[in-house]
Amino acid sequence: MTEPVKRRYDTSRRQEQARENRRRILAAASGLFREKGYAATAMPEVAKTAGVAVQTVYKAFANKATLLKAVFDVTVAGDDEDVPIAGRDFIAAIQVEPSPARKIEMYLTHLAGIAPVVVPVQLLARDAAAADPAAAEVWAQMRAEMLTAMTYFAADLVATGLVRAGLTADDVRDVLWTYHGPEQYELLCLERGWSPERYGRFLRDAIIAAVLA
Repeated sequence: MTEPVKRRYDTSRRQEQARENRRRILAAASGLFREKGYAATAMPEVAKTAGVAVQTVYKAFANKATLLKAVFDVTVAGDDEDVPIAGRDFIAAIQVEPSPARKIEMYLTHLAGIAPVVVPVQLLARDAAAADPAAAEVWAQMRAEMLTAMTYFAADLVATGLVRAGLTADDVRDVLWTYHGPEQYELLCLERGWSPERYGRFLRDAIIAAVLA
């Protein structure tokens, strides 16, 4: 009678150990990518920093590009929980907000708050894509996911009935896509020294002026 209980316990323990290994690998990779860059970071080095076998790293992440994508996803979400961004509380709060200007302000406040940690990972992927086909696939995936997110956001804004006359949902999506790109943060904050707060206010005002009546 005790055998099934023991198997469940062993399975649970293995699953928890796998989750802990994953967290340690992601933390190690994030630090190494930021410190050394994508090309100079090797998977055995990630394994050593995480305190796991290199086979454990490859079991969790097929290759370095997949690991970079996972680092990006965790950085955006703030955790490694299996909850998509669309299901997060801040998105739900934006969706129920009736004012389109306030929706934009709420989103840009969130974006400015995470940009200092998220944008460097995006730029790593963008730069790595030039020399690594696997990284290029990951960068394309990241861009596609961003476009999808902005498509939903545009539809939400259009549904308020307060978008400027003559603008389609695709037009609004493209404006959001352009301002959301990491290049804006790179230019304004990394090159010109703007604070994330100023960057967020600039994007808020620019998007409101561009898409709302």
